[in-house]
Amino acid sequence: MDPALYKNHVTPRGLKYHYFFSPPDSSGLKPTLVFLHGFPSNAHEWRHQVGFFVEHGYGVLAPDLLGYGGTDKPTDVAAYAKSLMSADIIAIMDKEGIVNTKVYAVGHDWGCGLTSGLANFYPARFAGFAFLAVGYLPPTPDYNFEAFNAGAKALVGYECFGYFYFFGEEGADKIIADHTYKERCTQIDAFLSIVYPHDSKMWLTHIAPRDKFKEWVLSRKVTPPPSYLTQNDLDVHKAELLEGGLAGPLCWYKQCTTGMVAEDDKLVPKENYIIKQPVFFAATLDDHVCRPEIGLFSLKPGCPNLTIKEYHTDHWVQLAAPEQLNKDLLEWIESQ
Repeated sequence: MDPALYKNHVTPRGLKYHYFFSPPDSSGLKPTLVFLHGFPSNAHEWRHQVGFFVEHGYGVLAPDLLGYGGTDKPTDVAAYAKSLMSADIIAIMDKEGIVNTKVYAVGHDWGCGLTSGLANFYPARFAGFAFLAVGYLPPTPDYNFEAFNAGAKALVGYECFGYFYFFGEEGADKIIADHTYKERCTQIDAFLSIVYPHDSKMWLTHIAPRDKFKEWVLSRKVTPPPSYLTQNDLDVHKAELLEGGLAGPLCWYKQCTTGMVAEDDKLVPKENYIIKQPVFFAATLDDHVCRPEIGLFSLKPGCPNLTIKEYHTDHWVQLAAPEQLNKDLLEWIESQ
């Protein structure tokens, strides 16, 4: 991703966003794609998609989302309301003249939550939505994390989101970011080692159950990187997280554990609960936390124009299977 194509913009609520933007080619026929990353990433995680779609003449907007990279990192959980962050993305689109043109939002992980927000609050601005690994998060004015966690467990047979409790703890950011060495390992090395696992089944035992993520980080265990990342990739990512801290990124989870999601979802017009535009879902079959069954539970009733593609990858499909994902996204967009 060309560093010269990164820009900064201060949104109407006074927050600076750092983002990559490459306009569509001069034909005037190509859509613009808005790529929205998840935890604990930044825009660079879309590098395989950005290069591909720019080469095909598409416009590409890929921001470092709130709390990450070169974007501001407030620690007030209220700043991370889906309605507010959706308005931030629209402000960046307006700044770049992405108006009255065909636009597709593509989210991964927590980026799917923001993609859901754009579909709920600004449906007229988008021609379609793609959800990678995580499904549509529909408005839930009575949202309760305990009920959500129990529902997911009932659906797949085991607790998937036990790690939310750790991420919601006061001081979790400092535990994760501890980079003092003990036996040549640090807690943030252990964190990255389990977030990007060399064996996807590690998530079953060390992320999904309550308390196990924290135990892993405190143990300072480190395993080899997965095939789709080098040790240098992880080292660069570690340096970025240490510079910016984890307090901001963890606010995305605290929205859920504090009940803020329910209040924000009350703002969504009921006519926008169902996504009427075409929707693409990348089902990651070896993802043992964000199981496809959970994603499809909301996608099938909430997205009547749904295309499903399956990938034998872990959670990080955009890194693990970029060629196939890019091909499928391109075909889906061009079929509209």
